[in-house]
Amino acid sequence: MKRLVSILLFAVISLAARGQGHIALLDRVAGQRVSFHYTYSLSQKGEDFKPVTDGDVTVEDNAYVLEGLGLKVVSDGVTRWSLDEGAKEAVAETVESEDLFTNPALFISSYRRYMDKIRVNSEGPDSLDVTLVLDEDTQARFLLQHIVFLPLQGKSDFSVDEKSLSEEYVITDLR
Repeated sequence: MKRLVSILLFAVISLAARGQGHIALLDRVAGQRVSFHYTYSLSQKGEDFKPVTDGDVTVEDNAYVLEGLGLKVVSDGVTRWSLDEGAKEAVAETVESEDLFTNPALFISSYRRYMDKIRVNSEGPDSLDVTLVLDEDTQARFLLQHIVFLPLQGKSDFSVDEKSLSEEYVITDLR
């Protein structure tokens, strides 16, 4: 799960990679809420890309909501909740400040470090098809669609009130 989340969040840094050390679209992210739909595929050892999952991401400052694979991951930048609504399970964790691979806000602020790993396949006004070279044998491909920039709306959408979860939920608190 953590590897999938890290790969999906890596997609956030790829909104408009041009391979020139600067991403104009990403530079617009600061001070805005950004949302998009993603489709994620993986290629290992030169094989064709195989679909893995799809879902939706919303990012604001250092907070995010990621939905995919039947899971919803909600983080306000301090606490991260992983919710499996089908199984009625919830896990709360403290977000580590150095947790670069599970916090899209950290990627946004440091995307230039990864420019050599990003290849843009195609892009449009609200969509992007990118490939990320994770290592010599593994590549991840993301089709990002319906990219929307909105004004900041506050972090209330990026937290979970434990008391709002039904009694059916099994809650594991690792904070």
